[in-house]
Amino acid sequence: MDSKILLENGTNELEVLEFTLGDNSYGINVAKIKEIINYQPVTPVPNSHPSVEGIFMPRDRMITAIDLKNCLQKGLSEPGGLFVVTNFNKLDIAFHVDNVVGIHRLSWADIIKPDSTVSADSTALGIIRVNGKLIIILDFEKIISDISPETGLRTTQLEALGERKERCDVPILIAEDSVLLNRLIVDALHKSGYVNLIHTANGQEAYDIITDFKKQGTLDEHVKCVITDIEMPMMDGHRLTKLIKSDDETANMPVVIFSSLVNDEMRLKGEALGADAQLSKPEIGELVRVLDGLLLDK
Repeated sequence: MDSKILLENGTNELEVLEFTLGDNSYGINVAKIKEIINYQPVTPVPNSHPSVEGIFMPRDRMITAIDLKNCLQKGLSEPGGLFVVTNFNKLDIAFHVDNVVGIHRLSWADIIKPDSTVSADSTALGIIRVNGKLIIILDFEKIISDISPETGLRTTQLEALGERKERCDVPILIAEDSVLLNRLIVDALHKSGYVNLIHTANGQEAYDIITDFKKQGTLDEHVKCVITDIEMPMMDGHRLTKLIKSDDETANMPVVIFSSLVNDEMRLKGEALGADAQLSKPEIGELVRVLDGLLLDK
């Protein structure tokens, strides 16, 4: 499968692959997919997580196979079906699914965020309606971090930066839709001395804040840097970056893309949009170093 997204930069569009587990439909951002292959036998790994089916080696690269049905507490997958091979957070992981339905092109504004009746620990990133059918877009980063917590934010990297006694009041705006990651990023930056933070749940909220401060003439007092995820409902990080960098009033504001989707293709997109730095989400220590370079070392 050709998984390249043939979309213009910063249009707030994405492509979602619809697949099935039993009678239910789910989705994944095509940007995460490397290929789709037929199921093949795997080698079980002793003492691994119950959702890890095992490992296999197509074309001399080892890939971990995840039983997605088990992750969602819907039983165990039988041999057969397909592997959706993904790459994010610098990991190649295959998710075992029953069937692939097709690809839907849509806007991030079309994605419905689960309301407060759904637990913050849910694996539902958002929901879309296609031809009267609801498709749940899964939060694959959360699925993997639940299986292997060390793949999440590497907060231990902060220790390598040494003790940071001075507070930094430079105002930073954060756009991150994951409640957990939002909190972890804020906590990590606080520990690193960055204490003047505004955190939002998506690019639209972040851009609304920037727009409001511009109207008040106080933007420079309240936002001097933006940290943004890429995948977010309402408005994604690429669209947010484009809006900031294409406006003369905000073009010089540093934008740091901090996302699990920072691969070679996405890095080119971010560079074309004017992002000042792009980092993969596990590298929280590197995020602090980049902020220091953009905000303090001038």
